[in-house]
Parts: sequence; structure tokens; C-alpha cells
Amino acid sequence: MVKPMGDGKPDAVVVAGPTASGKSALAMAIAREFDGVVINADSMQLYRELDVLTARPSREDEACVPHRLYGVWAAASHGTVGRWRQAALAEIAAANAAGKLAVVCGGTGMYLKMLVEGLSHVPPIPPEIRDAARAKLAGIGAAAFHAELARRDPVAGAKLAIADSQRMLRAYEVVEATGRTLADYQAADPLGTAKWPTIVLLPPRAAHRVAIADRTRKMAENGALDEVRRLLAQDLPDTLPAMRALGVREFAGHLAGQYDFESAINMLSLATAKFAKRQATWFRGQMKHALRIDAQYSESLMGQIRTFVKQIR
Repeated sequence: MVKPMGDGKPDAVVVAGPTASGKSALAMAIAREFDGVVINADSMQLYRELDVLTARPSREDEACVPHRLYGVWAAASHGTVGRWRQAALAEIAAANAAGKLAVVCGGTGMYLKMLVEGLSHVPPIPPEIRDAARAKLAGIGAAAFHAELARRDPVAGAKLAIADSQRMLRAYEVVEATGRTLADYQAADPLGTAKWPTIVLLPPRAAHRVAIADRTRKMAENGALDEVRRLLAQDLPDTLPAMRALGVREFAGHLAGQYDFESAINMLSLATAKFAKRQATWFRGQMKHALRIDAQYSESLMGQIRTFVKQIR
């Protein structure tokens, strides 16, 4: 169990925001000042092969403050929100037991939502059903698979985009294995309702685009291409989450001779900006009770943030 604060909430702070908003630097600053441990809530930073592409904390960062759940899964594995949540709660409990503040940091909205709201008790999915669902998606294509899902689970069909293959597969395999939809399980057995203290960074769009372009350029200069080359050498299925990380497709195209390196960098910068826009929209809509800071992280914000953290501890 996670050690509660006086009001029954876990002794943890959530730091959220779109990619390249400075949330990792903010989480480190809080951890330094309040004797904390930074716990990853970014679905791609979990994969050990995605160091450069995900701008994972450096060895110097990890030497400065403890970091947990970074680079802990193999790209060949199929990570799930349930698997991550179980590990994150264990790390929060370990931090609390050591008298430290857990600082949960990430930009994967579904992970953060499931952390604070809980997961429904969906029975384990037999491997043969999971494999059959993936084979079906590969065989008939995303559009036809989405139509089939919508027929069997209208709620999921209406909610999920055709491009969201991971969540489509999850919804499909649940109804295939159990005869019930995810919505049925969520309505019948919600696990959590606590609203954890949360800080969301939402930089102005123009400044954010500049930060994204700068970070993309640094990735390209610091080994992103070699990282993708090594990942592709594993010959992993395209359906694995790690293979859908930003930068994999863009640099793979360059490696295949489809366009030059500069074009790959520009494509990645544009794709990242679009992704960050979707993230920001999600955070604005889903985290309305968070401390919202409409700026890129800088040390000048620490006065406000320090006051916020002191009030909740």
C-alpha cells in the first residue's frame, strides 16, 4: 500500500505536460528540494532501447536524484498501462517507506489517468486470443478492424481513432475473451477516485515549437540515428509500442534511402509538434484541477511551485 498523507492521499506529486515542456527538469528540481524520487510515467521512456529518442534522463541526472522506471523494459516486450501502474505504485510505496516524496513525471495521459483513478478488474487475456487479435488487425487492416470493433463494442468504436491500434486491440481482445466491453468493467468496478496533487506545464505554442525543434536537433546530433539503426536490427513487429515511438519511422525512412537526414529531422520535429499539441489538449481537458503553469519550465517558477508542494506535504 502507498503511505497516505494526512488527507488519505499518497505522498506523491504528479508533474505532467507535453513533450519538451521541461517537466523532467521540474520533477528533478522538486526532488532535489524535497528529498524525492522521480518515477517515470512516460510510456516510451520505459524502453531501454529508446534512450536518445525519448530524451531520457542522463546519467548525471540520475546521479543527482534517484530515478525509477526509466529504461526498464525491452523493446521486444509489450508494455501495458496495468503493468506500468503496478510497478509505479510499488515505487511510490518504496519511496514513501524511505521517507521520500515520490514525484511521478510523464506525458502519457492514459498512464497518469489510470494511476490516480485505478484500473478495472479485467480478467487476464489468454495469449492465443491476444495473438489472434493482432493477426486479425494485420490481416484486414486498421479501418476494417475498427469497424469490427465498433460492431462489437460501440462505445470503444466511437471513442477510439483508427490510428490508435494499441487501444483498439485492447478493447477487442477484452470483448473477445470475456464477452463484456471495457466500459462494462469500468462502470462496474472502478478502483480509485483520489485526485493527486498535480502540476501541469503548458508552454505557449510558439515557444514550445522552438523548444521541440531545438530538442529534435540535439537528438539528431547525439546518436538518434544509430539508436534507430540498432532497434531496426532486432527485426521487431511494427505492432510493438516501442516501434511506434516518435523518430523511429522518420529515421527508418532515411535509413531506407527515402529522403535525406535533414528531411528526417524536419519530419520528426513536425510530428513531435503535432503530438505535443494533442497532449496539451488532453491535459487541458482532463486535468482541470491541477496547478496549471502556462510556461516552459525555468527556475523562476520555483517560488510558486515550492509554495504548492509545501501546502500538500
